[in-house]
Amino acid sequence: LAQPLPGSLTQPVTPDLLVSPSSQDGDLGSECPEDRGNWTGRLDFLLSCIGYCVGLGNVWRFPYRAYTNGGGAFLVPYFIMLAICGIPIFFMELSLGQFSSLGPLAVWKISPLFKGVGMGTILIVSLVAIYYNMIIAYVLFYLFASLTSDLPWQHCGNWWNTDLCLDHHVIKAGNNTLPVNISNTVSPSEEYWSRYVLHIQGSSGIGDPGRIRWNLCLCLLLSWTIVYLCILKGVKSSGKVVYFTATFPYLILVMLLIRGVTLEGAWKGIQFYLTPQFDHLLSSKVWIEAALQIFYSLGVGFGGLLTFASYNTFHQNIYRDTFIVTLGNAITSILAGFAIFSVLGYMSQELGVPVNQVAKAGPGLAFVVYPQAMTMLPLSPFWSFLFFFMLLTLGLDSQFAFMETIVTAVTDEFPYYLRPKKASFSAVICIALFLMGLILTTEGGMYWLVLLDDYSAGFGLMVVVITTCLVVTRVYGMKRFCRDIHMMLGFKPGPYFRACWMVLSPATMMALLVYNIVKYQPSEYGNYRFPTWAEVLGILMGVLSCLMIPMGMVVAVLQEEGTLWERVQQASRPAMDWGPSLEENRTGVYVASLAGSQSPKPLMVHMRKYGGITSYENTAIEVDREMEEEDEEESM
Repeated sequence: LAQPLPGSLTQPVTPDLLVSPSSQDGDLGSECPEDRGNWTGRLDFLLSCIGYCVGLGNVWRFPYRAYTNGGGAFLVPYFIMLAICGIPIFFMELSLGQFSSLGPLAVWKISPLFKGVGMGTILIVSLVAIYYNMIIAYVLFYLFASLTSDLPWQHCGNWWNTDLCLDHHVIKAGNNTLPVNISNTVSPSEEYWSRYVLHIQGSSGIGDPGRIRWNLCLCLLLSWTIVYLCILKGVKSSGKVVYFTATFPYLILVMLLIRGVTLEGAWKGIQFYLTPQFDHLLSSKVWIEAALQIFYSLGVGFGGLLTFASYNTFHQNIYRDTFIVTLGNAITSILAGFAIFSVLGYMSQELGVPVNQVAKAGPGLAFVVYPQAMTMLPLSPFWSFLFFFMLLTLGLDSQFAFMETIVTAVTDEFPYYLRPKKASFSAVICIALFLMGLILTTEGGMYWLVLLDDYSAGFGLMVVVITTCLVVTRVYGMKRFCRDIHMMLGFKPGPYFRACWMVLSPATMMALLVYNIVKYQPSEYGNYRFPTWAEVLGILMGVLSCLMIPMGMVVAVLQEEGTLWERVQQASRPAMDWGPSLEENRTGVYVASLAGSQSPKPLMVHMRKYGGITSYENTAIEVDREMEEEDEEESM
């Protein structure tokens, strides 16, 4: 084949939708769909993934889970589950997104019969986004409250305190004279949280939300405003914000860690956190807890990873990125444990009680125990401000991912109408979710938050991930999927990934799902037990996301023609335009499926249009050859 003249390369031969042909140095801006937008810097994607995965759970769930499930011994099942469940599913999500350059709904062109999985994902993410931003609102509330010379939760004697309130300074002074019985008392920080911030005494339960707390409502409005301003231009703006929100928490975490380990009694807490109790490993609960921690911490199944990867260039090395993000996430969790437990050790020494009496998880740790520990330090408002600023940056980039997922999923479905109006559409979504979240700002809002937290992303999310895994490996086909990755990255996934995708990951997820159903426990908040109707409402939230799958199947089957079985078969096959979004990346089986592609032999197209053969086109030759051999084997 003759090389084209240099001048002919400048002629616009690609459709208007597509950008200029890929340059051989793999420049980042060169091979992405222009109208969809893409990452503008080399680190945008990696930092966005780190920011998304490293969230509030690393600080308030992991350390507590580790200490209740065997201390240092918990790291054994944690890393095993990371290898079986975390890394393979993480890599699968990134591969699907990058290969197709589509969001979590449109990506189901891979098998339109299962588009309901994408709908289920969007429902789960929307519910999580509503309450996750409320937690950011609480963090903002405490952040502003820390801007004083004396923290408001430091002493008793305020209007919201009761007779049960006992100041730790009093305990310390009383240690020399009379022993103080602290079992029936409440710390000032606990009363500040429940009686002042939440004003929970104004509500009798989930069915009686009470009045809206206007200061919380304004904090929620502020957090939605911050999120909107950061995702205003899609990944172009959020990709820049993460340079700060993904890296700054590490700086603060190290500062808190150094401050923590230099406190008296810190070793007591760390010893408590890390002393291995290997007998725990014989209990199935510990393994399930490890898998759950990995599952939620990496954020698989929420569509965030798929969305972020869809803005990558076609040949971005997501294999390397998978290991950087997943291992970085695990190390951050372990580090956070040191920062938390060193302070808890100091606090237990100050109060003269064992560490397990002060250790808590979830909001109790972030808004009661840690703030109380801060009041015992010199310069307490400074350390309190730093801690809550760290929680703010940790929470925000996870929230960016949830919002980007929802916006991308819908705009990819209606690109002609919504893509030009992406900023306005994002505003509509933010306002709608803010209004739905108003119930969380009432006096009984905490009950609703607990209900959402317990049910929105429970078994529904697991069903979504199991289905995705099975569809990609069984319906689409493991051979095809590995070939797609080969086309994209230049190598095929090894036996480890194939074994995990085919058997280990789905089996582990099924075990998780069964365990969750068998060991089901009704929600509670403190001593409050939720009424039956609230339980039913919660279960319906989880079931609704699962029901999206059969509903999507019915719609897909109705759109096909023929007998029922023929319709099912046609709907489960990839759509005609499934494949890489740019013509120059379409080789082998994908070449003729884009409008305007006529040539049966992709390499002719490549060389005629772009001149020369790059290493990726060599891969294309290999892929083509393999396919021809497969066809010959089948015909024989």
